[in-house]
Amino acid sequence: METRPFGPLGMVSALTLGGGGTGGVWGATTRDEAVATVRAAVDGGIDFLDVAPGYGDGEAERVVGEAFGGRLPDGVRISTKHHLGNPPAGEVAGALRAALAASLERLRLERVDLFFLHGMVVPDGFAGRGTPRSLFAETARPAFEALAAEGLSGAWGLSGVGVPTALLETLAEDPPPAAIQCVANLLDSPGGMKAYDEPPRPRALIAAATARGAGVMGIRAVQAGALTDAIDRELPPDHAELADFRRAAPFRALARELGESPASLAHRYALGMEGVSTVVLGVKNRAELAECLAAEARGPLGAELTARIDAAVAGR
Repeated sequence: METRPFGPLGMVSALTLGGGGTGGVWGATTRDEAVATVRAAVDGGIDFLDVAPGYGDGEAERVVGEAFGGRLPDGVRISTKHHLGNPPAGEVAGALRAALAASLERLRLERVDLFFLHGMVVPDGFAGRGTPRSLFAETARPAFEALAAEGLSGAWGLSGVGVPTALLETLAEDPPPAAIQCVANLLDSPGGMKAYDEPPRPRALIAAATARGAGVMGIRAVQAGALTDAIDRELPPDHAELADFRRAAPFRALARELGESPASLAHRYALGMEGVSTVVLGVKNRAELAECLAAEARGPLGAELTARIDAAVAGR
């Protein structure tokens, strides 16, 4: 598998195995199948695993712990996350430390390579959920730095799903994150994760992170199923993912014309996006994994096909 520069963490495989699928977020799976999928991913050349406690109430982390018995294969790295929210400033460091300790116990590991803030960075005074920028800058970032200095994590990162203006301001501050997870799909859509009024601007976030030397993990390559043949879970009729599925109808028609599955084409598109170091997979079984491995092996799309895809969904 191709490897790419990933900020200060060096080289990483073009695909990362995410924990949403193996944790049961994207449809039903079993522990045995999830464990087998993790092992098959590593055998297929994937050398980064991205999990979180929120993926199946710790299930994605337990799957990794069971798959490797507390000893990751040589060269394989891992990240996990914590939803901090907006606690009192005096509770931030303890909350991050306790969350990481619980994750390490489920993973059966002594450290992770990346520890992400899971959830949104938001402007101070924001009416919705998230971590206010000032709380992050004054309290959370120093706590993340301290955990890295102790060796419990190799570095820290941000989830790029927050309010774009707040994230761009945070990326401009020192020290910058080692990595950020950004939406990377042909619709430029965060789907149901969008919980703010301004445009999402994922490509601006990718460019800003790259300019600061951060590695970029592309997420939502198939936009939670909207860029596949069919969404395989029940959703309300007005759900953002169903709206994106309808919006992507011309893209699916183009995929049929090319004789390639929409999921494969969408992953190849994301792999070709400027600034993306690695694309995080949301697969839940070995069959879905095999399709993604085959897509990566085919390589990114050329400029002409990329332009056709962009034109197919423009203005929809």
